[in-house]
Amino acid sequence: MRDEIANGKVPGAVVVLGIGDRIVVRQAYGNRSVMPSVQPATLDTIYDAASLTKVMATSVAIMQLVERGQIDLDRPAAAYWPAFAANGKADITVRQLMTHYAALPAGIPTRAWSGTEGALDAIVALKPLAPAGTRFVYSDVDFIVLGEIVRRVSGQSLDAYAAQNIFQPLGMRDTSFRPSAPRDRIAPADVEGGELRWGEVQDPIAYRMGGVAGHAGVFTTADDLTKFAQMMLSGGKGVLKPASVAAMTQPQSPPGGSALRGLGWDIDSPYAVWMAPSFSTQSYGHTGYTGTAIWIDPSTRTFLIVLTNRLHPDGKGNNLQMLRRISTVAGAASRGEQSRVMSGIDVLEAYGFRQLAGRRVGLITNRSALDSGGRRTADVLRQASARQGGGPQLVALFSPEHGLDAAAEGKIASGRDQATGLPVFSLYGETRRPTPTMLAGLDALVFDMQDVGARYYTYPTTMAYAMEAAAASKLDFYVLDRPDPITASTVQGAVLDDDLTSFITYLPLPVRHGMTLGELARLFNAEKNIGVRLHVVTMRRYERTMWFDQTGFAWVPPSPNLPKLEQAVLYPGVGMIEAANVSVGRGTDSPFELVGAPWIDGKALTDHLNGRRIAGVRFEAATFTPREWVYPGQRCEGVRIVLTDRNRLDSPLLGVELMAALWRLYGDRLQIDRTLGMIGSRASLAAVKALVDPRDVAQSWTPGVAEFLAKRQPHLLY
Repeated sequence: MRDEIANGKVPGAVVVLGIGDRIVVRQAYGNRSVMPSVQPATLDTIYDAASLTKVMATSVAIMQLVERGQIDLDRPAAAYWPAFAANGKADITVRQLMTHYAALPAGIPTRAWSGTEGALDAIVALKPLAPAGTRFVYSDVDFIVLGEIVRRVSGQSLDAYAAQNIFQPLGMRDTSFRPSAPRDRIAPADVEGGELRWGEVQDPIAYRMGGVAGHAGVFTTADDLTKFAQMMLSGGKGVLKPASVAAMTQPQSPPGGSALRGLGWDIDSPYAVWMAPSFSTQSYGHTGYTGTAIWIDPSTRTFLIVLTNRLHPDGKGNNLQMLRRISTVAGAASRGEQSRVMSGIDVLEAYGFRQLAGRRVGLITNRSALDSGGRRTADVLRQASARQGGGPQLVALFSPEHGLDAAAEGKIASGRDQATGLPVFSLYGETRRPTPTMLAGLDALVFDMQDVGARYYTYPTTMAYAMEAAAASKLDFYVLDRPDPITASTVQGAVLDDDLTSFITYLPLPVRHGMTLGELARLFNAEKNIGVRLHVVTMRRYERTMWFDQTGFAWVPPSPNLPKLEQAVLYPGVGMIEAANVSVGRGTDSPFELVGAPWIDGKALTDHLNGRRIAGVRFEAATFTPREWVYPGQRCEGVRIVLTDRNRLDSPLLGVELMAALWRLYGDRLQIDRTLGMIGSRASLAAVKALVDPRDVAQSWTPGVAEFLAKRQPHLLY
């Protein structure tokens, strides 16, 4: 919080974290206002809750009326507000409004009308963007309609109903629409044009409606919101029946809908990505435009509340990265250290494959893709296909380099998978891209493989080519995310020169890009304007700083020459030189732990490299005879690289140190120019050839890495 305040992201905030029966954090930070006067944030500061109104007031009110038999979720909304049926909206149901699958526009213009009746007339005039139930559109209009339904069915305005039936029963003394508290207790917000709103709702539509609307308008405190969160964790005590809470907080969006929403609550949609990955698949929550958020996880009886007024004082604040950082800490605190990470396929299973229900699916995969029970993703999806009630229909498999078993070298032929009986189309044979014939009859492509975290690896490019093919065929593309095994927190190495992209590197990246495959897919889609309908099924409980063996997963070799995690750690460094005429241990039992050639003096190379004092590794003289690849059957001398501290190792620097040592000692023999595609930078290669100190070469990468970090930031999911 202090970091975010110092960086000008928010003026201040109040944070509450509850775990079990304890309030672990209840703290105010910074200021609630900085102009026209500075006022510190306090625990009783009243904040504009913005879209938290949807879950605190409107959704609860609807469910109470459902409990009383006055509303049926699956009846058309027009049954309760007849005028709403106009312009193609007659079939939109209450449930579709609650889940944002009504396909109504996100909002209405804030001109040419005023007052509640003016807003309702504008909504009557709207036309849906698509047939109801077919498209997720997060829409304030949905909840304005629901608020009007509450008024018509209950006979009370939404603010009066919520006060009498929700806020007062829960003892939420400082929660209301149009707050009457003294202004100096309320955090101000700013709107476009520099206007200061202090005690009046920031949302422009709710403001023109007089401060009361189904989508925005509630003001609250952290302590009042704590009472609301505890009510939800208690099964609705005093306000809702347990069955209503269960319905609200479990997926209710249409089968096959990519965004999972409960009744009002967010579960797993693009808007949940700042908080959901840190908690379990039972969790749910909501955020608000003004900088408010609540997330609740019944599995650990945890709730996290963050209230800020990020739009004050200039309308430019942004609290999203703050929410991610706080959620990471809160999620870790709630579960302790023993809970394992859930991969994308585990999350898909936990939600009953709802996102893929009813779709004909092709899966791009290999044996590195296993669920937490050790089953291949192909087998998991095939079994889901056999379910009754419209599960996903897995109809084809696609294999990358090294084949479905991740064990072959060279071109791979298409064939058939013995376990599932499905056709397997090779994407490393006659074609490296899915063809229209391969994609015929599919609704979606799903990608699930384990990456290694290095720039030079073909699986991300296979994913990108498949994304391009899916876009051309108008298919949805799902990435079932997995960890970056060498941590997603470290970015190192030269950024590839723009004209050196190839099948091993789809986009200019540093040697260690520090991204998961799901994040790379988001980057590729944006940077290359692929235009695919991309959906990333995010992991749960994953932290960027985790090495693979800290996630709870067993290492399954993603390709034949990375049988151990330690080799994947060394790969970004040792792999940098393998295009030259040296062996990096391929064809031995220790790939990427050995470097040698028949013309190398192992002791001389060992002494030189140990003299460089490269952090995280040491070197031993070695003799070995590769069975294949470079120098098959020939005795090679060189070094064995012993990993001593992976946290201190700068693996791209290791690669340059190896290259520089070989060039200095054996410049007349080393075919150094062949390494250009791996080091990725002509300037860096020229510096090595000019005998520039490797540490200075590595220092020259800093500007490129900084530029990449800025480009990478919007696409991070964890």
